[in-house]
Amino acid sequence: MTYTYKEDALKYHAEPRPGKIATQITKPTQTQHDLSLAYTPGVAEPVMEIHHDPATAYLYTAKSNLVGVITNGTAVLGLGNVGALAGKPVMEGKGVLFKKFADIDVFDIEVATTNTDEFIETVERIACTFGGINLEDIAAPACFEIERRLQESLDIPVFHDDQHGTAIIIAAGLLNALKIQEKQLENAKIVCLGAGAAGIASMNLLIALGASPENLYMVDRNGVIQDERDDLNEYKQAFAIKTGKRTLEDACTGADVFIGVSGPDLLSEETLKKMAESPIVFALSNPDPEIAPRLAHEARPDMIMATGRSDYPNQVNNVLGFPFIFRGALDVHATTINQAMQMAAVHALAELAHKPVPESVLEAYNLESLEFGKDYIIPKPLDPRLKDTIPAAISQAAIDSNVARKPLI
Repeated sequence: MTYTYKEDALKYHAEPRPGKIATQITKPTQTQHDLSLAYTPGVAEPVMEIHHDPATAYLYTAKSNLVGVITNGTAVLGLGNVGALAGKPVMEGKGVLFKKFADIDVFDIEVATTNTDEFIETVERIACTFGGINLEDIAAPACFEIERRLQESLDIPVFHDDQHGTAIIIAAGLLNALKIQEKQLENAKIVCLGAGAAGIASMNLLIALGASPENLYMVDRNGVIQDERDDLNEYKQAFAIKTGKRTLEDACTGADVFIGVSGPDLLSEETLKKMAESPIVFALSNPDPEIAPRLAHEARPDMIMATGRSDYPNQVNNVLGFPFIFRGALDVHATTINQAMQMAAVHALAELAHKPVPESVLEAYNLESLEFGKDYIIPKPLDPRLKDTIPAAISQAAIDSNVARKPLI
């Protein structure tokens, strides 16, 4: 990062007032009567309504459009365990994206504990405030238990975006890439480098969509996750297969798909050359991918490539998912974001990339044309159609899977 960019970033966060988010008043406050309705005595009326029927909190309070973005700061971006307070700028940033793309309000909550039980108890005690909870930047494997237990104990959506948001965008892009390369998910040999939250969630979702577990090779820093290893936690153990492959190079030999959610420069040109004909490479380490796009294209001109960066085609960006997924869940007062809703998001995103691109998108990205193909397998984050397409698909899936508490209007 250059000095100028660092100074720009710090100035952006500090001026003209510290931080990136604020609250606003949504009702009139100009007269004495207004104030009597906003607070005492008028506020007693919705209090008693909610006391008699908790569901009316969605009608009389901001709960129906409010998401808690909650972290303990143990896995912030690529910076690691920087602590809860240092994670606050990222949580505020998440709030900016929720509001910008889906008009959802956010309270960011930073919980200063690395104890799983303490974190869960804290979230459970404040959960009634919100219509949904976005867990963020929590290290694996604790993130898996935290999400599971909160989903079991709460009656609102609990969604760890680092897991499922990433998985949804990867899956949508991969379905389209496979179509272009004339391959089938059911038969594709897939290598996932990185066995943390994003990697495990992505592979689980691909299996739900039809990928064969026997064709999935998960690779961590100790090599291929296979059944002879004795250093695996329960989440990695679920992906341990019987194989003679031990290294990343072994796994990639003959593979159709490489998905990297790991670190920079871990996929060599030599290894890439050993993949199958017409490979698909999702090198998603950010800002520096597992292999530089220039080197990758030189090694395999026949490939389709995606990265996590905005300055290359096919950016896998979670902002394509989480704002619209929560929008759809909130609109029908969903009790959870289940697998059916996640799969609905995958298919809606994938299908949107097949449609003609609006002129406003071309202007936003300074492009003359853009159409479905090797350099356009997933929609652009500034596509205005996302806010209509994805929430509607999520809401309908919630209704169809019986987790919605109100109809879609």
